[in-house]
Amino acid sequence: MNVVTGLLSGLLVGGFVWSATLAYCAPSVPSTPPSQIESVTSAEVASGTTPRSDESGSAAVVYRVRVVGPITPATVDYLRVAMESAHRAHAAGLVVVIDTPGGLLESTRLIVQGFLQAPLPILVYVSPGGASVTSAGVFLTMAAHIAAMAPGTSIGAAHPVGSQGQDIEGEMGKKVENFTAGFGTAIAQRRGRNVAWAEKAVRESVTAAEKEAVAHHVVDFVAKDLVDLLIRASGREVEVAGVLRTLDFRDVLDSNQVPRVVDVEMTLRQRVVAFVSDPNIAYLLMMGAMLGLYVELSHPGLILPGVAGAICLLLALLAAQVLPISSTGALLLAVGMAFVVAEMFFPSFGALGVGGIIALALGSLFLYTPESALSVDRRLIASAVGTVASFVALVLVILVRDRRRRPSAGMEGMTGEVAVALTDLEPVGKIKVRGEIWKARSTTPVVAGSRVRIVLLHGLEAQVEPEKQGDDR
Repeated sequence: MNVVTGLLSGLLVGGFVWSATLAYCAPSVPSTPPSQIESVTSAEVASGTTPRSDESGSAAVVYRVRVVGPITPATVDYLRVAMESAHRAHAAGLVVVIDTPGGLLESTRLIVQGFLQAPLPILVYVSPGGASVTSAGVFLTMAAHIAAMAPGTSIGAAHPVGSQGQDIEGEMGKKVENFTAGFGTAIAQRRGRNVAWAEKAVRESVTAAEKEAVAHHVVDFVAKDLVDLLIRASGREVEVAGVLRTLDFRDVLDSNQVPRVVDVEMTLRQRVVAFVSDPNIAYLLMMGAMLGLYVELSHPGLILPGVAGAICLLLALLAAQVLPISSTGALLLAVGMAFVVAEMFFPSFGALGVGGIIALALGSLFLYTPESALSVDRRLIASAVGTVASFVALVLVILVRDRRRRPSAGMEGMTGEVAVALTDLEPVGKIKVRGEIWKARSTTPVVAGSRVRIVLLHGLEAQVEPEKQGDDR
């Protein structure tokens, strides 16, 4: 048992590390010559140790960030730090290269708020070719001072859905749709974009390719690369922090028309937050924490399950800070696991186990608040609850078999054993069983050397009867 639980815990830790490595170690491909690009982390940016404008005051660089994948609380922090630092460095602007399927509405609202109040020009660029901005990504693009798309990209389908892509049903679905539609039209009005299209993107999930998006005044223009983006944006008049400004990125381009770019990368902390803020990952961390801690408490000294459980618990608590977790759902998960554990120590022949499985299933379904539209993948719930149910069923089978099995140790285990009479039993005498000599009594006379079977124990005296020929009990 110790070996099995140790291996399971090792797989849990290994799976977590492997998932994190796959998710966050993929290299990014720069779209400008690497000789003109400097990569820094947002921590370095925040400390002020990054390239600044030249001493004459002309803006010599643009900062660039990449938003690839879901929009999460980590994205909010990433963009906030980049905007503040680009402004502090007197950069000509912040270029946001985006390719996202959407994300959390609350995180999107905070980013849009930052874009609308940004102290420097924000240029959102849907790139590379084949990229798309849907759902929440539409609002980020429309909220920028300059919105551009690369050839072969698309935008739209901003209808609000749950975290697994499912429709939000009932009155809550109507409320979320109306709020999102109003949110999108307000952004379009503020930036002078197509208000009617913004509402259709929410209510009818309309989409548009790059040229169609320009024709409908959803974005400003199509740019083939970063250089083209900066050239086309130059000369446009935008409102930055309440002041009208004419954009000029000529100082950013050197004599060879190569832009000076500072790439801002996510810090390790932001990557971890982005990882744990996935609703499914947060759920797995909670289940892993309960499993690891239970194994360590029930088998002290294994160490690895306790370490894995503690790490999962801390990461789950971090996820609870950034995700709208329902206290009722979390309590149901804890109570469900407690019932499952109690079934092993206080056998109730399935009552505690079944109650625990039901509580786990309900807690998994209601883990996140209804208004957030987040949920755990149903397949993941089925796998987790099914695994626990199989474990409970195995425990019940073992308990039933144990109850039916005749005791093989102690005084109870003596009943039915075959012994040899050492003396005549008339009716009391001595017998030998399991290498021990016992006082025995028989209602039927037994001669020394005969085989007898124990039928009952009275304290230290055995009640026996002659073994019947052919009796093989």
